[in-house]
Amino acid sequence: MSIVFIISAPSGSGKSTLVGRLFRDVPGLSFSVSYTTREPRGNEVDGVDYHFISREEFARRLDNNEFLEHANVFGNYYGTHRSAREIAEMRGVDLVLDIDVQGAAQLRETLPDAVTIFVLAPSREILEKRLRARSEDPDSVITRRLHEAASEIRNYRQYDYVVINDDLDSSAKKLAAIVEAERVRRSRIEDEIRPILETFEDKVER
Repeated sequence: MSIVFIISAPSGSGKSTLVGRLFRDVPGLSFSVSYTTREPRGNEVDGVDYHFISREEFARRLDNNEFLEHANVFGNYYGTHRSAREIAEMRGVDLVLDIDVQGAAQLRETLPDAVTIFVLAPSREILEKRLRARSEDPDSVITRRLHEAASEIRNYRQYDYVVINDDLDSSAKKLAAIVEAERVRRSRIEDEIRPILETFEDKVER
């Protein structure tokens, strides 16, 4: 059974960079490419960073119940396709979902065994500095993102883990450690433990 890792963070917290490092450092992971109605930014590639679709197409897929979760973020829609989990199961790998707080809340209801991770910038000032360094948004959008971040971080208690992204290397190691630790949680490997125990049964003195 594939483990589902849900990773959320306010915009600008460095989540995408950490997820990239996670895939570089930890094998056996599959990334779910979300669908969105927003326009591509910078060097984003359709089908790699997101599946960029129209609002009409998103609405059609939503009506067909194709999404595990969906959310309206800053006026644009985002969604995780149901096939993402099916593909991960078929490949025998774990699934990583990079989704916002709204989507994570939905998935906690439908996937209660999912592992949730919140990435947090060390301060508001650093978050604003990172948003401005991207040079992608006007001041009005940055102000809105900072306001939204203040709301989102209040949900951190809903997550299993929090990674404070103050140093990229250290934070990447923490994220990888969470994944590796969850993979050896006793409840997840009972099927591997039982055959080992059975090899000892005949050796026990009666």
